[in-house]
Amino acid sequence: MKATDFEGKNVYIVGGSSGIGLATAELLSGRGSNVIIFARGRERLEEALEKISARKKDEKQRFAFKQLDISKPDEVARIMGEAVEEFGPPDILINSAGRALPDYFENISYEQLDDSMKLHLYGNWNTIKALLPYLKQRQGYLVNVCSVVGFVGVFGYSDYAASKFALMGLTETLKSELKPCGVGVSVLCPSDTDTPGFEVENRNKPPETVAVSEGGSLMQPEEVAEALIKGIAKGKFIITPGSAKTAYLLKRYLPWLIDKVWDRQIKKAQKKKRSA
Repeated sequence: MKATDFEGKNVYIVGGSSGIGLATAELLSGRGSNVIIFARGRERLEEALEKISARKKDEKQRFAFKQLDISKPDEVARIMGEAVEEFGPPDILINSAGRALPDYFENISYEQLDDSMKLHLYGNWNTIKALLPYLKQRQGYLVNVCSVVGFVGVFGYSDYAASKFALMGLTETLKSELKPCGVGVSVLCPSDTDTPGFEVENRNKPPETVAVSEGGSLMQPEEVAEALIKGIAKGKFIITPGSAKTAYLLKRYLPWLIDKVWDRQIKKAQKKKRSA
């Protein structure tokens, strides 16, 4: 897909009311796309839609939102069916809904694990299942928003990593299956990004998790969104903005180095905690 191909395209963004999803919606509005966003909270959807509409390139562009809980397959099928009928079928689907609640493994409940899997794996599965026939018809593009924690396990993120590793596996499989159909597939793996979700994430981070994150840059949603759009235009499979690229290369070629550095940081954090 060329950079100019976003104009006039119908873009469905799940999790488009805040963070990376909203930033991407705003940028695509400025490039001439028709954008419909999905999330659970109506108030945030309404506020987001105003921001997206304000960035439009042309008066003919269309914008809309729908409330949706992606963990419920029947609801997803119904709402996405309505969206296709009212807004038009998607050329691009971006799955950007997500959240992280880091803690020690023994403190993470089964319910939190279940929520993580429903949101990051089952939820994306549900939206893709509902919209894939249209993406095939239009030879469209699918993006799943994953994380650095989708290819490297990080202290304190056991449920989040499990769900994101699963999402990475699903996306890689779909890349292979959908290539003959002309459907492009990308997975976005950002590092720490300054979103409302990141603020919540920081409230209960173990000190070891904070330690292994030190030195990494905090990206802005707009930076990640720009990298995503450029990645789609180039047809890149794994899109790793900012320091995520370094993490990906180290994990792939020098995994022992990541272990060595993080082990040292974790030991320092634990020593500091014991002496406090």
